[in-house]
Amino acid sequence: MGFLDDALGSSVPGGNLAKPLIIGLGALLASGALFKHATSSAPSSPSLPTPSASPPEQSSGGVLGGLGGLLSQFQQNGHGDVAKSWVGPGQNQSITPAQLGAALGPAIVAALAQRTGLSQQELMSHLSEILPGVVDKLTPNGRLPTEAEQANWR
Repeated sequence: MGFLDDALGSSVPGGNLAKPLIIGLGALLASGALFKHATSSAPSSPSLPTPSASPPEQSSGGVLGGLGGLLSQFQQNGHGDVAKSWVGPGQNQSITPAQLGAALGPAIVAALAQRTGLSQQELMSHLSEILPGVVDKLTPNGRLPTEAEQANWR
């Protein structure tokens, strides 16, 4: 099992929701395509950690593109400090389902709900509980991983 699988698996509760939540998290974190439009039109933010490689929209995609896009989306929608707490050392700030939905935007929330088969409310409720821990585990050095570090996850 790879690092991404470990991070997702250890954060997602078991039971009937496990598979839809892993699908949602996988789509959110491993698919830069969800954030391509948002990150390509958003100004670069020096306050969020960035990978030492190319910006997320120019990377090969995968976790770097998805995670970088996610952090950019949070910054763009006024929740950058919350996302920074998940990446950096120290306590992770919590986020409410409504705040998470606002940070992601309605198009991304709708796309994730469609992929998982969960209602938007149910999905945001569960993701708001587990996303801070997943992002924290994917950024153990207090920054986005480099492409070389990501390659070691497999």
